Amino acid sequence: MTQPLTPPKWSLEDLLPEPVEHSLELALDELTKKVTAFEEERGRLSDSISQDDFLQLLNRFEDISRQAGEIFAYASLSFYADTKNQASLNLRDRVYQALTYIENRTLFFTLWLKGLPEETARRITPQEGDYRYYIQALLKFKPYTLSENEEQIINLKDVDGIHAMTSLYDMITSSFAFTMTVDGEERTLTRDELGALYRHPSPNVRAAAYQELFRVYKENSSILAQIYNHRVRDWHSTGITIRKYPTPISVRNLVNDIPDEAVEALLDVCTDNNKLFQRYFRLKAKWLGVDKLRRYDIYAPLTSADKSYEFGHAVDLIMDSFRRFSPAVADMAQRVFDDNHIDAEIRPGKRGGAFCYSVSPSLTPWVHVNYTGKARDVATMAHELGHAIHGMAAGNRSYLTFHAPLPLAETASVFAEMLLTDRLLAEETDPAVRRDLLAYAVDDAYSTVQRQAYITLFEREAHKRIMNGGTYDQLCAANLDNVRSQFGDVVEVSDDFQFEWMVIPHIYHTPFYTYAYSFGQLLVLSLYQQYRTQGDSFIPQYMKLLSYGGSEEPAKVLHEAGFDIASPAFWQGGYDVLRGMIDELENL
Repeated sequence: MTQPLTPPKWSLEDLLPEPVEHSLELALDELTKKVTAFEEERGRLSDSISQDDFLQLLNRFEDISRQAGEIFAYASLSFYADTKNQASLNLRDRVYQALTYIENRTLFFTLWLKGLPEETARRITPQEGDYRYYIQALLKFKPYTLSENEEQIINLKDVDGIHAMTSLYDMITSSFAFTMTVDGEERTLTRDELGALYRHPSPNVRAAAYQELFRVYKENSSILAQIYNHRVRDWHSTGITIRKYPTPISVRNLVNDIPDEAVEALLDVCTDNNKLFQRYFRLKAKWLGVDKLRRYDIYAPLTSADKSYEFGHAVDLIMDSFRRFSPAVADMAQRVFDDNHIDAEIRPGKRGGAFCYSVSPSLTPWVHVNYTGKARDVATMAHELGHAIHGMAAGNRSYLTFHAPLPLAETASVFAEMLLTDRLLAEETDPAVRRDLLAYAVDDAYSTVQRQAYITLFEREAHKRIMNGGTYDQLCAANLDNVRSQFGDVVEVSDDFQFEWMVIPHIYHTPFYTYAYSFGQLLVLSLYQQYRTQGDSFIPQYMKLLSYGGSEEPAKVLHEAGFDIASPAFWQGGYDVLRGMIDELENL
């Protein structure tokens, strides 16, 4: 099928058709009527409710949640497409406010469910199906749940409080412009265009790109640090002081439905394997002809050519790699383009980075990338299309259990990147080119596994320091110590990397998110090893894993695939695959 030749801009018509204001008014009016009718059923909620009556109410709650989620998605995606657009900003704020009131009006239902006696909960919970896990997972939050009035106050507080603060972070950082001289030409760049230069063949350009990044963020450090300070204090006030979670990271772990001990095992194994990547960076220094890499150089290409990929060619490469694995998987990815649900063009005001938004089971996911034509952008697009495939594979699930928990949410995305790498390696016999492809894969593994684990470790330290009165300078010092501890004496880390924490949006938006990347990459390395061993017989097992979405506890899903996430040996298995890749590189 013909692919777009240039990076397209998405359509949001499947969420709210034009004219948007009219569609939004109708959607909110319909939603309000459903909520009003649902509130009238409050009197039916009792310990003696029949399972049939309860499931009928749960079905209506799901329908309300789905419609609210689709309206929320439109407001968010419209804003991300242009964070400078005042109309989109006003619409988003208006929608967030309206949906918060909707959420507060339906809050009684989940609070009643969490407060049920164990015997009643067991009686009305189905023995199988998506609702079974949804109810079981919800009940795990019972010890940390407050009264209805308190929960409503927290929801209202968040809209104009911490959510507004993180929106300010987006608006401020999306407006940043970076000035660089590249190939003798002075250019004004977006954050994503600047990031593409981290892999520039010239060491001077690489260093200058990082220095320009940190210069701009440092100039705005007072306000960015203050936003982060409020994020951490809000996280602690709500999660620790009010809800009584044992630790800040425990809040995220329960949302992910991952035991604290499994996360600790993952992070411990990551820190134990620093020397593996240090060994790789020694090799890379030798290939680049230097005594020691600088932190500026860890993503440096091994060839002098700074290869670019036309957008259409990049899509063809990705689709071909998917098709070789499974035509059905390629067809899923193609839907994103056919439905015009991808935004890939570079433009001022557009949110930086990349993400996939799987809105609801019946809708093709939306993919957001900033395509500059570099090899990294091809891999990023494959990654986000992998997320979309995951969403479509779980399209038979309830809206309430459709979204995979964060640690499993990275499975299909990382797997998609590995399919792309294998597709390129399969046809390459030149040892030098194979070395470049493998080195690129290890670079990416460092970025996805080690760096993300250490961001989580920084967050733990940052939360502790801020709650003990730590200053901005102390956070910068902690970040520099964190980065240097990864590289030991193998990589030279300059002082300007103390500011790197401010450029990581995840720590502002979703504290302790990033270990999910480490989880996903190490899991996929083990899965991919199975694929290489089993061939096509692996595909049904893999697709079944994706089809779970968020309908089962991650530990159980992975146990079915033969994995024990609480075992350090499982996580070490992923590193052993990486060791094999580095061994091959050493022998080329």
